Amino acid sequence: MQKRLYDKESLNKLIVVNKPIYMSSNSYLNRIKRKYKNKKAGFSGTLDPFAKGCLIVAFGQYSKLFKYLKKTPKTYKAVLWLGATSESLDLENIIDVQEAKRLDINDIKKQIDSLVGDITYTPPKFSAKKIDGKRAYDLAREGKEVKMKESTMSITNTKFISYSHPFITFESTVSEGSYIRSLGQILAKKLDSIGTLSYLERINEGEFFYENEKDLNPLDYLDLDKNIYTGTKEWLFDGKKISIDYLEKKENGSYIIEFDDFFSIIEINENEVSYLLNKVKLG
Repeated sequence: MQKRLYDKESLNKLIVVNKPIYMSSNSYLNRIKRKYKNKKAGFSGTLDPFAKGCLIVAFGQYSKLFKYLKKTPKTYKAVLWLGATSESLDLENIIDVQEAKRLDINDIKKQIDSLVGDITYTPPKFSAKKIDGKRAYDLAREGKEVKMKESTMSITNTKFISYSHPFITFESTVSEGSYIRSLGQILAKKLDSIGTLSYLERINEGEFFYENEKDLNPLDYLDLDKNIYTGTKEWLFDGKKISIDYLEKKENGSYIIEFDDFFSIIEINENEVSYLLNKVKLG
């Protein structure tokens, strides 16, 4: 008799996994699905195959919560390899390695300290950015010409970790959608050198850190205010239209309404109440 790989029962689960290097986020998600024997799962914040680290995974109804989670800013640890050139700005597509001049450690620290605020950059052509509806990395792998538009990333903090020639290690805390590979290029240019990332690890996404895949309560991580509903619980459970008169907070915005066994996310707009997500079961 063939062993069943997946359970039929639905599973609501929110965890942080530690994606290994040289594996796509989708491939690792499939491994996690098999581990927990449940097919319905998703992840937030794709990590490149070259990168490792924190990846938020949600099963069942919890996979609908990603846009409401406290998952910014994000912190990365990176190593810049001076003298190396890569089409993808990482180890995957190295095309040349030259001997790089030794740098003054104080100058490295000074330039790293300057990498804060809003910084204009060009995303890597090997990235998930879309060009005419297609992923840039797919076009690049097909050998097609890829012209990336400039973008802006917001950097809260960048700090020096170590320098062991030709490798510079640093950490950076950035906004969602930032590319640390591009930040590495900016740093190399500031140092009057060339380089590419030889290591990249995402340490956290906002309040999410890897802690051996422990179960997380989504209510602790939702970036929404709570509202108090004084009406009939069954009306909310059944998704019936509710009146603003039964809500403590009446200002426009999105809110959580919590019960012992489920919660709902509602939106108030001009005194009208609508459901964004209804009857999300806990556990």
